[in-house]
Amino acid sequence: MRTDDLDFTLPRELIATTPPERRDGSRLLVVQRSDPSRLEHRVFSDLPGLLAPEDLLVFNRSRVVPARLVGRNLETDGGVTGLYLQDAPDVGTWIVLIKMKRARAGKRVMLKDPLGNDSGVALELVEKSEEHGPGAWVVAVNAGSETDTPRILDRAGWTPLPPYILGERQSRGETIDERDDRSRYQTVFAGTESGSVAAPTAGLHFTDGVLEKLNSRGVRTGEVVLHVGAGTFKPVETETLDEHPMHSEWCSLGPSAGVFAGGKPSGGRVFAVGSTSARTLESFAACASPMPESIETRILIQPGYRWRWVDGMVTNFHLPRSTLLAMVAALLEVPGEIDGVERVQEIYAEAIRERYRFYSYGDAMLVLP
Repeated sequence: MRTDDLDFTLPRELIATTPPERRDGSRLLVVQRSDPSRLEHRVFSDLPGLLAPEDLLVFNRSRVVPARLVGRNLETDGGVTGLYLQDAPDVGTWIVLIKMKRARAGKRVMLKDPLGNDSGVALELVEKSEEHGPGAWVVAVNAGSETDTPRILDRAGWTPLPPYILGERQSRGETIDERDDRSRYQTVFAGTESGSVAAPTAGLHFTDGVLEKLNSRGVRTGEVVLHVGAGTFKPVETETLDEHPMHSEWCSLGPSAGVFAGGKPSGGRVFAVGSTSARTLESFAACASPMPESIETRILIQPGYRWRWVDGMVTNFHLPRSTLLAMVAALLEVPGEIDGVERVQEIYAEAIRERYRFYSYGDAMLVLP
């Protein structure tokens, strides 16, 4: 499909730069694939009543790493920003995306802590890491006696908010406490498996109260793990989606491995909470038996895709011209009856008219089968 088909104009004031006061206070736009006339404006706390007993909600329990790096060039005192991607093979080294003037091997950067002070953690650029894309470097990490990456990032890392939120905050002159972002850009059900450099944002709306109501209603829940990579921020720059170099992400069925060991479970409908859960489920659905414990997935779901396990989805409102929007269009499609792209464009136009908040900190949509 042509990338232009997924384009739309969003008023900038509808970009959510902060989360709602209450997680489950977000608005919820309810649509149904089999009934195009159904379009309801709800709040997220209504979700349990919209699902049926025996339905299965599948969450991504990956924990967000404070992977955003803010620092200063120790030679020029100029500003430096970056993003931790992963540990490099050699002990005491990382692979990071770095944005700084005249980056070259030997340059040293002092990272700032979330209060804006020097953290005591210094990075030295060693060599470019071409396989991880433009701006990626292997860096040597000096954090004194500390060698544990999670503890170092907890001390010197910042919440990895998407560029469009940071840019919009800057243009509006907004200053947000990093401690608030660190709390709110993490799901309440996040497990111990750290590795995401972006939140599985559909999960941000859930509260302990909503989870309790789902349980009381007889809605089943499952958990998978997909570590969201930096590629999730990569825009589609090709004329068609098929030409887009899809990023790779590690995923596992995790605690839900037993549920899906024999394929799609019988009983109720399967709802993916967010695109990452959907990618995980559909990637494993394509695997031959016996199921592997984990895989690297590059799955690209667009109109024409035949869904195997996922029947419905809870999702946020996505960027134009994105693979995430293509996935929603694919879920809304009914072959021979409903064009998924036209349908998603109609729904998004309605959301804009009704002043829904978009993107990671924005409102949600429930796609029913």
